[in-house]
Amino acid sequence: MPTNLFRPIGLHELALLWDSGMRAFPERLAQQPIFYPVVNLEYARQIAREWNTPDTNSGFAGFVTRFGVSSTYLSKFDLHTAGSAAHQEYWIPAKELSSFNKAISGLISVEEAYFGDKFVGYVPDNHRLKGRNAVEQFIELSEMSDPADFISEILANRKAVFLNCFFWVKADLSRLGCNREQREVFFTNLANAWESSKINVPLPIWLKPEGGK
Repeated sequence: MPTNLFRPIGLHELALLWDSGMRAFPERLAQQPIFYPVVNLEYARQIAREWNTPDTNSGFAGFVTRFGVSSTYLSKFDLHTAGSAAHQEYWIPAKELSSFNKAISGLISVEEAYFGDKFVGYVPDNHRLKGRNAVEQFIELSEMSDPADFISEILANRKAVFLNCFFWVKADLSRLGCNREQREVFFTNLANAWESSKINVPLPIWLKPEGGK
């Protein structure tokens, strides 16, 4: 049985995770000798919310990822407590990250997302969403009246859509320029377009709009 772990990450790391098909965490930077997956959701949530959202290097966003790792492989490493008993994590040397990734079962999922006031989002460089921030992308997509155009743009910019859709589902409706019903219709259309385009990375099942006016 795999052991479930969590990893709080920022927008840029999520972009690299997407590039792997949501199967492998990116290599550590020279100044990052240790990879720190944590063992409980609340600890990961705390880091994502309190550390990532005010951080420019995280794109002012914090995402909680969840994944399963071979328990046999994980037994090679000691569990460390960083502060309180709830702050438990594994310390994986950067040189071990490749083998750690190979021990991951299935896809890495995004469980929760948090955003700071300065969040801009992932900005693509092609098609109709080119150069637009997350809010502008939502508006552009929402105003497409031709379903074929909508599906085509989702497929062409699926990375940007995936990275920004977590913000779209949590953002204040006044920022997006729509009401609750319009956002619900948008996400229904998005889910249908995603499925019909057979995109390999699935949208999270929890991705449903929150309430609002």
